[in-house]
Amino acid sequence: QVQLVESGGGLVQAGGSLRLSCAASGRTFSSSDMGWFRVPPGKERHFVAAITSSGGSTYYGDSVKGRFTISRDNARNTAYLQMNSLKPEDTAVYYCAAGRWYPIVNSLLADYWGQGTQVTVSS
Repeated sequence: QVQLVESGGGLVQAGGSLRLSCAASGRTFSSSDMGWFRVPPGKERHFVAAITSSGGSTYYGDSVKGRFTISRDNARNTAYLQMNSLKPEDTAVYYCAAGRWYPIVNSLLADYWGQGTQVTVSS
């Protein structure tokens, strides 16, 4: 069992930055690929970014490439999402997930989810 707790969301102006954190409990963090997804208001969930268990590979959704950076610290059982050059369309609830990266679907298949953290970008 893995429990995930996100933090770091909030209100920011367009062009600003935020860093989300995902603290994990349980022994399997270092063997799990980690990812971030988001649910914009009134829309479906979208893949944002993922990182393999070792941190050796990262993957991004097209809308965040070049602006967001995913990272992890296995010693601290924590994953991060650094978000720069934020836009109003980045407004969403952001969810952390633990699971396995599947290249064939270009996404993370999650076994565990966090509770979500709200990010609001004002214009």
